[in-house]
Amino acid sequence: MKRDAFAFLGLGFLIGGGILAFGLIANGFSARDKPSAVEAFIARHLRRLAIPRAVSRLQNPVRPTPLVLAEARDHFADHCASCHANDGSGKTTINEGLYPPAPDLRAETTQALTDGELMAIIKNGVRFTGMPGWGGSDDENWKLVLFIRHLPELSDKELELMKDINGPDNYSAHEGAHDE
Repeated sequence: MKRDAFAFLGLGFLIGGGILAFGLIANGFSARDKPSAVEAFIARHLRRLAIPRAVSRLQNPVRPTPLVLAEARDHFADHCASCHANDGSGKTTINEGLYPPAPDLRAETTQALTDGELMAIIKNGVRFTGMPGWGGSDDENWKLVLFIRHLPELSDKELELMKDINGPDNYSAHEGAHDE
């Protein structure tokens, strides 16, 4: 009985692998294609596995004061917006060529991550993506976690302040992305 289950499972993997191989041969593997739902699902779960459980449970020790959010906003505009856009949408020229693309940081899939998971991603990066491990001080990284949480409520005034830091070429969807 156990042997039949393993044979059935093995056959399932062979068929699934064959379908995947056929899809890659037929369609290629381009960084310009939108990841399939299966790819996105696998990537999310692999990312979670890459972050130790103790780290994912960490709570942000920094409190969101106006000064802290302003410091984080300026840091984000200077270091993160080139891929993630000022508004966190990910609608940038650089991101158009990334595979997988940088996520919309305002979206539920990002906002549902724990503080510890966001901190680990900022500090250590994500393998096989364009997200580098920035290292940096824990204090700076925790402030960025607060700012990522703040992105869904970003004001027009904050966006203007960010444009002063990163210049007029870093448009975002919220500001009216430019076409080339």
